Amino acid sequence: MLVDTKDARIQETMNAIVRVSHGMEVEPAIHPALSDLADPEVVLRIKDFSLWYGKAQTLFRIGMDIPKGKVTALIGPSGCGKSTLLRSVNRLNDLIDGVQISGDMLLNGDSIYAPDVDVIELRKRMGMVAQKPNPFPMSIYENVVFPLRIDGIRDRRILDEVCERSLRGAALWDEVKDRLHDSALALSGGQQQRLCIARAIAADPEVLLMDEPASSLDPIATAKVEELIHQLRGEYTILIVTHNMQQAARVSDFTAFMYMGRLIEYAPTGVMFVKPQLKETEDYILGRFG
Repeated sequence: MLVDTKDARIQETMNAIVRVSHGMEVEPAIHPALSDLADPEVVLRIKDFSLWYGKAQTLFRIGMDIPKGKVTALIGPSGCGKSTLLRSVNRLNDLIDGVQISGDMLLNGDSIYAPDVDVIELRKRMGMVAQKPNPFPMSIYENVVFPLRIDGIRDRRILDEVCERSLRGAALWDEVKDRLHDSALALSGGQQQRLCIARAIAADPEVLLMDEPASSLDPIATAKVEELIHQLRGEYTILIVTHNMQQAARVSDFTAFMYMGRLIEYAPTGVMFVKPQLKETEDYILGRFG
């Protein structure tokens, strides 16, 4: 009896998924370009990192290096742990009762989870852009300079310079320069998200975290945000979560595929989407599951 090749392939994929879902150890396939980065090339180093919500383990021994000045995308099906991993970088998961971790993360060599870490100071070293635009109910100007205000900076010349530089960096200056003191809530959704990016880069962060930054935007606004990410690469190290594989292929230098809380494969984006090392990765990219 002949076996349909497509059906056999799907069955192989499901067997691999079962291995992961049953908690069997999966050795991630990490491309040589990422497996032995020198320390100066690494902004964020994730070391054997696991996380539990109460008794439920969500992340399993994640280990990966995020290269300086590059865009790294986290992809995988809903619930695979990519947003949990992102929120672990700036310790937003600390706000949830019952969270426990093992392993560590290093930001430019400094432990993120050391007992004496000041979490507020740690978060100042990072920029965060959420899934939905979340401008503060204040002027465009005050939104951008807010990180400096909370640091006690009051010099108007410095604030003006940072505001213009950040809005230019977010490709928004020409659109809002004549209404800086209008409410940020009057901006369109796409403009609001670029404003949030301007606010995130105002303090010159060591890493910029983006959690599906275009998922709530229309195609035109999405294209502008993606173009902005291209412009920011090199100057900033960006770690982005996206459910959109085409977006990951367009904007990132490196891509990490996660499944059920585990890192499955990590490679240059061109390699990942053209010739992944693992069948599980190929099947996800081709839409055979997820």
